[in-house]
Amino acid sequence: MSRFAGVLALSAVAALTACSDAELASLDQRLSALRDSPTGTVEPLPAVSDYRAVTYDQAGQRSPFLPERPEQQDATQGDDLAPDLTRPRDPLEAYPLDDLTMVGTLLIDGGRSALIRDPQGKVHRVYLGDHLGTDFGRIVAITEGSLQLVEIVTNGQRGWIERSRTLSLNNDDTGRRQG
Repeated sequence: MSRFAGVLALSAVAALTACSDAELASLDQRLSALRDSPTGTVEPLPAVSDYRAVTYDQAGQRSPFLPERPEQQDATQGDDLAPDLTRPRDPLEAYPLDDLTMVGTLLIDGGRSALIRDPQGKVHRVYLGDHLGTDFGRIVAITEGSLQLVEIVTNGQRGWIERSRTLSLNNDDTGRRQG
């Protein structure tokens, strides 16, 4: 076994000697000379302008990260406006008002009613006092070309406000909404 180890050591020394190159020393000298005297230029850094402090004077304004409260000119406000959550819901209260389309009105024996199409295409007949939309909308007026309702929405401060909305009949049957 020692004879084998000796042969292995001798072959390793021979392999390392074969890797040395006479040109390697001259290459090291050339690289050393290049490092000592680099060529080329590095552009200088741009001039830095003087720092000028700015005073923040908007601290008393509304935060841009909080939603704005919509201003309601014709809105009534109060805690007594809270919707009656125990009242049975009408079928059209399952849909947002924007998904409902007014498709017509009927005048029978002096009483006017409106025809409203839901998103599934079913047409419902509604009367004064009926409810529709997800914001507790109650129908307060029906005219030949529109339906007016009052919605009860939160004011964002644990209270409620009333908001007037109009659902209009459009001749091209798209049911234009105004609010």
